[in-house]
This record gives sequence, C-alpha cells and structure tokens, in this order.
Amino acid sequence: MKLVNQMKQAFFITGTDTGIGKTYVACQLIRQYVAQGYRVVGMKPVAAGCELIDGQWVNEDVRLLTEASNVDAPLHLVNPYCFHAPIAPHIAAKQENVDIRLEVIVQAYQALAELADIIVVEGAGGLLVPLNNEITMAELVAALNIPIIFVVGMRLGCINHALLSLEVMQARGLTIHSWVANPIDPAMQCYAENLATLQHHFKHIPQL
Repeated sequence: MKLVNQMKQAFFITGTDTGIGKTYVACQLIRQYVAQGYRVVGMKPVAAGCELIDGQWVNEDVRLLTEASNVDAPLHLVNPYCFHAPIAPHIAAKQENVDIRLEVIVQAYQALAELADIIVVEGAGGLLVPLNNEITMAELVAALNIPIIFVVGMRLGCINHALLSLEVMQARGLTIHSWVANPIDPAMQCYAENLATLQHHFKHIPQL
C-alpha cells in the first residue's frame, strides 16, 4: 500500500459490510506509518461485541488497533462506546440504555489528535449502519471531516454493495481518499472480472 506522507493526517476506514477486513486494513496502515516514524493511533468510536479480559471488557477490533498503534492513548478516547453484545450498534446501545452522541466521539477524536500525528478511525459495519434513530456512520464521517478509505470485501454481491456505498459517499459530499479490494473469499468465482468491474466504477479513486 502506498500512502502520501502527511503530518496530522487522519483516515476513516469503512467498507461494504461487516467482517470484510476493515480492521486488517486499518492495522496495516497504522503499522506502515509507525514504521515511517510517525506517532499513530487507531480509533474505534463504536464497537459492539466484547469479552472480559483481566477484569475489563475489551473489543477484539479495539485490541488489535491498540496493539498496532505506538501511541499510549486512554481507552475511553480510543473507543468511546463499547457494547457487550455483537449486534448492530444502535440496538446494542438501546439494550444498555446508552445514547450514542456525535459530540462525544468528536471530542475524543480531537483529544487523540493532540497525541498523534496520524489517526486511523475504523467504523462499524458499513456507511449507513445506524448509531441511533437519527444518525448513521455516514454522519459520523461528516462530523469528523476526514477522508475515507473504502474496503470492498471481495465476495459474491460485493459489486452492488460497493456501488451503493459509492453513491452514498458522493451524494453526501464525503471525501474518498482511496479504496481497497480485500480478497476475503478464496473460492470467489470470476474474481478478476469482479475486480475489473469495480476498478471501472472507481476509476477516479486511487486503489491501494
């Protein structure tokens, strides 16, 4: 993956669905920038699904992001909202009587920006995953005002998911930095043809 060296940069990692490699891509980016000598921190604003480790509830994605980072940031900044059940965030939040608020996440992000040169923010699910009854992950991207790295999980159905997401990003005026084709299904038929179709539709967006 080739990235432009920039100070005080940030990226928002989102993708076609859940389980398509957003955390993997986020950690790879973090490690690359760490290797270049930058102070880098990963952030997972909203996480659902965690286990009890040493008396503390920890989400696996958050753990991986933290291990890849070289900035020792407080957990409440790295992961402002963490819910026990591995379900849609807005449902998990309702079950735990929590209201996910954009200002809380933005404040945590701003605090991380004081500690790091580069912040890699990983979303949950896709762009239109609800955070509550009014806002989705797309509103969070807009509030943070940082460019998107879009991960396409290469499997049957990914073209539709990718193009729908592309329309959402363009319609909302979100900045797309680049995109990644992540081969998550080794048995995917016509991989090259699917990739070529995506490359055609994303032709004005750099592919990492």
